[in-house]
Amino acid sequence: MSLVLDMNPPSSTSKYSVILPTYNERKNLPIIIWLIAKTFTEHQLDWEIIVVDDASPDGTQEIAKQLIGVYGEDRILLKPRAGKLGLGTAYIHGLNFCTGEFVIIMDADFSHHPKFIPEFIKLQQTYNLDIVTGTRYRKTPTPRLADSVTPAGGVYGWDVKRKLISRGANIFADTVLSPGVSDLTGSFRLYRLPVLRHIISLAQSKGYVFQMEMMVRAQALGYTVGEVPITFVDRIYGDSKLGADEIVGYAKGVFQLFAGV
Repeated sequence: MSLVLDMNPPSSTSKYSVILPTYNERKNLPIIIWLIAKTFTEHQLDWEIIVVDDASPDGTQEIAKQLIGVYGEDRILLKPRAGKLGLGTAYIHGLNFCTGEFVIIMDADFSHHPKFIPEFIKLQQTYNLDIVTGTRYRKTPTPRLADSVTPAGGVYGWDVKRKLISRGANIFADTVLSPGVSDLTGSFRLYRLPVLRHIISLAQSKGYVFQMEMMVRAQALGYTVGEVPITFVDRIYGDSKLGADEIVGYAKGVFQLFAGV
């Protein structure tokens, strides 16, 4: 699939909707929202954040309500759900309230720094891409950005075992599925709104397999995808949600996608 340089890319008047799924993120939420707001404001971009909280018992929703008072109802939207219903359905729920032309999905635990968002937007505008995904496993953006200042991708705060599991999972999936991206399990991405709606309507996976399926289906549907190196930092507060069940489910998901997409 060839990429054609668009001499008339989307202007900075585009609006960006950030979907932020949360569960027990009371301590992280004020930090990440402040950083997102600062990033968009400094680059004079229109934005909104949709917080999709799955009935966090730690008071995350109360913090979100306070942040609405700080930033305004037009910037922060709290759209809670009754319980932990899965990441994919959190995005589907959040999509119902997006008013931007582009949607950014990211974690609320500060593992994804908003400082990379301008590079996502720059790459998307330069090549008129449908999707831009963050990658821990590339040194430079792809397609190439001549004036990129983004450092090489990487992971910080993980022990050797977890790094090997993550890298091995991506190599395994890349070998079986050949998806055309280096970081299948990442969850820091920018989509055109209609593209995200299309792909997510077809997705069947849950948990960590969901992000992988989104990229596999994007390739099968012919959407253009770019990658920007990011530095992934382990969560500041709270516990990681990765467990043995997720790892087993991931392996099963790879083979299901191989057979079904």
